[in-house]
Amino acid sequence: MWSQISKLKKNKNVRYGLPMLLLIVGGSFGLREFTQIRYDAQKIKRKLDPSLEARVNSQKQSVVLEEEYEKLRNTDLDAWKNIRGPRPWEDSKEYQEQQRANLSKGT
Repeated sequence: MWSQISKLKKNKNVRYGLPMLLLIVGGSFGLREFTQIRYDAQKIKRKLDPSLEARVNSQKQSVVLEEEYEKLRNTDLDAWKNIRGPRPWEDSKEYQEQQRANLSKGT
C-alpha cells in the first residue's frame, strides 16, 4: 500500500495536475459566490423607501408622451448659441460671467 502511495506522489499528473484542477474548479465556485454577493448588495442598494417609490412612480405616470412632444415642438431649435464651457484651469464662475457679458453685448 505504501508503495502505491509513493508511486502516486511521484506521478507528475497527480503532483501537478490535481492541484491545478482543484484550483480551477474551486476558483469557479468561489468566484460565483463572490459575484452573487456583489449582485445581492446592488439589489439592496437600489431598493427605495416605499413612500418615495410611490411618489416617483406617480410622477412617471403623470408625464404623457404627447405633453413632452408639445414642449419640444414649441421650443425654438434654430435660435441657440454654442457657448464653450470653462477649461479645467479656468475659474468657472468668472468665465460664465464673461460669457453672459458677451451674450448681452451681442443682443
